[in-house]
Amino acid sequence: MNNLRFQALQDAVSRRPQSFHNEQKKSTLFGSHVFTKKVMRTFLTKQAFIEVNEAIEKGTKIKRTVADHVAASMKDWAISMGATHYTHWFQPLTGATAEKHDAFFDFDSNGDSLEHFDGSQLVQQEPDASSFPSGGIRNTFEARGYTAWDPSSPAFIYGTTLCIPTIFVSYTGEALDNKTPLLRALNAVDNAATQVAKYFDKNVTHVDATLGWEQEYFLIDKALAASRPDIMLAGRTLVGHPPPKGQQLDDHYFGSIPSRAITFMRELEYECMLLGIPVKTRHNEVAPNQFELAPIFEEANLAVDHNALLMDIMGKVASKHHFKVLLHEKPFSGINGSGKHNNWSLSTSTGINLLSPGKTPMSNLQFLTFFITTIKAVHNYESLVRSSVASAGNDHRLGANEAPPAIMSIFIGSQLSAVLEDLEHVSKGKLSPKEKTDLKLNVVGKIPEILLDNTDRNRTSPFAFTGNKFEFRAVGSNQNCAIPMTVLNTIMAKQLMEFKSEVDALIKSKKLKKDDAIFNVLREYIKTTKNILFDGDGYSSAWEKEAARRGLSNLRKTPEALAVRVQNDIIALFEEMNVMNGVEQKARYEIQIEQYVQCIEIESLVLENIVNNQILPTAFKYQHMLVENVSGLKQIYGDTFSKHAPVAMSTIENISNLTDKLHAACETLAKERSKSNSMSKLDDRAQMYAKNVLPLFDTIREAVDGLELIVDDSTWPLAKYRELLFLR
Repeated sequence: MNNLRFQALQDAVSRRPQSFHNEQKKSTLFGSHVFTKKVMRTFLTKQAFIEVNEAIEKGTKIKRTVADHVAASMKDWAISMGATHYTHWFQPLTGATAEKHDAFFDFDSNGDSLEHFDGSQLVQQEPDASSFPSGGIRNTFEARGYTAWDPSSPAFIYGTTLCIPTIFVSYTGEALDNKTPLLRALNAVDNAATQVAKYFDKNVTHVDATLGWEQEYFLIDKALAASRPDIMLAGRTLVGHPPPKGQQLDDHYFGSIPSRAITFMRELEYECMLLGIPVKTRHNEVAPNQFELAPIFEEANLAVDHNALLMDIMGKVASKHHFKVLLHEKPFSGINGSGKHNNWSLSTSTGINLLSPGKTPMSNLQFLTFFITTIKAVHNYESLVRSSVASAGNDHRLGANEAPPAIMSIFIGSQLSAVLEDLEHVSKGKLSPKEKTDLKLNVVGKIPEILLDNTDRNRTSPFAFTGNKFEFRAVGSNQNCAIPMTVLNTIMAKQLMEFKSEVDALIKSKKLKKDDAIFNVLREYIKTTKNILFDGDGYSSAWEKEAARRGLSNLRKTPEALAVRVQNDIIALFEEMNVMNGVEQKARYEIQIEQYVQCIEIESLVLENIVNNQILPTAFKYQHMLVENVSGLKQIYGDTFSKHAPVAMSTIENISNLTDKLHAACETLAKERSKSNSMSKLDDRAQMYAKNVLPLFDTIREAVDGLELIVDDSTWPLAKYRELLFLR
């Protein structure tokens, strides 16, 4: 292992950036490997194109004859692009993507070979679902699961395979994936937001939720990563002493991108362009070897698909450049972890961003309506919003004075806070002409001017308004965006429905005009949501106390956060909005809580193996060398040898103390893991792992890191932080 580490270091030092040459404009490359509407116009008949476009825009069903035509055209296009296989590309509840490749090659009735792909193969397939997590939706022996084509997300060619984005459901119709609930949530928010948007523009026919994600990640040398079992098996370093220089000088953030990294980024962007992923921004992040990539906003379903695809592409491109991409939320101790900020908004069919202020009082009243109802939605379901980003990896990041705390709050800035305060004091009931004029001209009409300088984003806020969108900053870097997007769009749909019901009731019962009714409802929302608004330091202990006083939840660990998902009111919410039934919700809870347990169990086993197979033997060898040194001094100096070997004697004693501590902690770890696994209920097992197993990691790490500072560098078996974190 020592040889592996030092060979890896030599390889890293001698590594030169691989050249990547492509001088084509991104605009000409973009989407060239995607079955876009432009391609469909070329390959489909006019009628077939109309039906497919209606399926995309309105969710209508596609006739079998049209599906056959689309499949044949898609096959011809794919083969012309060099594809040999096709697959239904879906997102099971593993958190990753899945695919099974089939060749276009087949035989006809005469036994002659041909390329074949028909409508039935396009629209539906039956993959073996027995090994995918289902949370009890179906028994293992009932392996039937179905993938069904999602026309709203275009097919694409990856390598030599035509990939068809699909949903994944059980034989009885329950969702076995992340995409199906997301599509249902997007449909719910579309219907609800469209009805409210019609208050302001009768021409609005539908509303799309949009998403712009910001993907943070680490790049480390692949050979160095191979010397670390924890990185290879757990995705993060379980031991390792921080280097003398980390991120404290802030010299990496937005700095010059290292040449090896920029070469990797260029090829990654090239692949993204081919697949229609509109990547636009790249830069160094705060921590050494940490970077960020961000695209242009897209419709949320497509954006989620693109992010899932990106994470797969990143690993493959990185390997070609002798890198390993780390998407874990906290791969290194003592420096910043990685998130995936989800920038969310709503956009109408008329091209209006509903969370963007306009130039007229009416457009700003529309903005305030959607702005305040979003605040109300998050306020009502803040614990559910927290649960949507719960994972073992994200627990290391949330509240670690580098990322948003586990307490959900909303930052809107002092200027908008003042606007809401003015609105709060609007008279209840019918407004006088003067009040209406003052309100529209002096408050509502000036919002664009107010927001000109409202660009400061509170980095400690988990949910911040940033000018024309809300930025959900608590999402983990390794997470599928579908989960938080499903939650956010569901609660927004629910709140918009309630808003419209309240406004309509006021118009009918009190004979108020529309604007008066809207102002009255917004006024009450402002009064009841003050607890969720916070513009201060979310990292401070004072905020924890203040949040508790306000009644906000502080769900620090995944088990308690996930428990929110199976509360009766939450189950009722998703059922009412036709997003998930109770069976689907409980299944997801079971799967996520089991994944939490399995993650910590794997990490504990890896940690135990590293200690017993690598750290302790290395420490004993070094200690033995020191003992031989002391023995030699004793032979030379006799009884006075101790005067000549104080450092060696002290080091021997320190090693003994640390190895004893390490051995005892590992024994305790094994016992606590065994106790946790003996719990018959999964909930109890998760709680035991969180309370009794996970804290032992810190004890073991402290001892290992102490030994790392003592043991001869040439004998240390693991690549050190100073080697992993600075590109060569």
